[in-house]
Amino acid sequence: MARIRLKEDSELAPQVLAQVQAAEAAGQDASTLRGMAHHQEFFDRYFKFYYPSHNEGIVEPELKELVRLKIARLNDCFT
Repeated sequence: MARIRLKEDSELAPQVLAQVQAAEAAGQDASTLRGMAHHQEFFDRYFKFYYPSHNEGIVEPELKELVRLKIARLNDCFT
């Protein structure tokens, strides 16, 4: 259950809405995006850091995602 109210499409900035729609079209959960959209500056800075760290480097993004999901599951977090 979310502790932060997740923003509806009509409340999202255009660039955030585009990311949410792309994630949902790919069958992904966009709850994190909707929650972080409450603080646009944090949202922008986080993804400026996150995308390069997730998509670049010597470890494949798919493996990083599997590790992230395993850590979340071990901590009873279902994101």
